[in-house]
Amino acid sequence: MATHRRSVIVSILFIVLGGPGILLVYLPLWLTHFRIPAGEPFWQEFIAGALIVAGLMPLLESVLRFINLGRGTLAPTTPTEDLVVSGLYRYVRNPMYVGVMTTLLGEALLFRNLGLVIEAAIAALGIQLFVCFYEEPTLAKQHPRDYPRYKQNVPRWLPRLTPWEDPGVDTEH
Repeated sequence: MATHRRSVIVSILFIVLGGPGILLVYLPLWLTHFRIPAGEPFWQEFIAGALIVAGLMPLLESVLRFINLGRGTLAPTTPTEDLVVSGLYRYVRNPMYVGVMTTLLGEALLFRNLGLVIEAAIAALGIQLFVCFYEEPTLAKQHPRDYPRYKQNVPRWLPRLTPWEDPGVDTEH
């Protein structure tokens, strides 16, 4: 139970003080002061809000999945013990990053802010480099039997239309 509590605390701190908090709260606050421009059409605010909510869902789902099934956290310093290939991870390898980018694009639309568009472009590049040069090689070393097969069958960014199922990988994790 102490390990579970530690994972919850580390995950909350990482979200609030780390990458997600910086990208989705602190930088947008600094760039926009969270002021929606006057005269925005309702449909634009609605679509922006829907993108923000839709983007936050995979992030929050990943946190719970990493803690409860993967026995770890989102933080690279405290990774999961088990390879997580269930839930949204059956459709796309990086639902958390897809969610972060969706949220950022929703914020850029809501606040009509060029700084947020630039932030999203820089974040996309940073995420791509992190995934390719750190995360994927690390997962391949940690899970040499399961990760290559998972990587071959589940796309990095654009989700599959059907969930991936592999009897060689425990889909409960």
